[in-house]
Amino acid sequence: MNPDEVLGMLQVAAGLFTLAALGGLVMAAIRFGRKHNPPAWLAMLHGLLAAAGITLLAYAAYAGEVPAPALLALLLFLLAAGGGSILSLAYKWRQRLLPSWLVLAHALLAVVGYLLLLFAVFAGDAGMSFG
Repeated sequence: MNPDEVLGMLQVAAGLFTLAALGGLVMAAIRFGRKHNPPAWLAMLHGLLAAAGITLLAYAAYAGEVPAPALLALLLFLLAAGGGSILSLAYKWRQRLLPSWLVLAHALLAVVGYLLLLFAVFAGDAGMSFG
């Protein structure tokens, strides 16, 4: 796969994570502002967008050469997805209030991964070589 195709996949993944992040911000505002869990449909949409971004990022890493920050972003997104699964299955599914510390840990992993992915995308867009 040529570097332009890899960069295109990283850009689309960044767009998917941007949409997921917007949903995450809304859910955090509901959890911390209203002191109850966000609606299930919003959590599912957030997870679907993030999973799509993870899948595309993993495929780009498998099929082409991606920069190290993008690989680290993939690892952090996978860890954040694990935390999101725990939030959904162990708390939301049982109608228990999401623990603040886990929401914040999930968000921190995702934000750092997002920033690393954006760095990789903009470095590649600026003509820096991948590899």
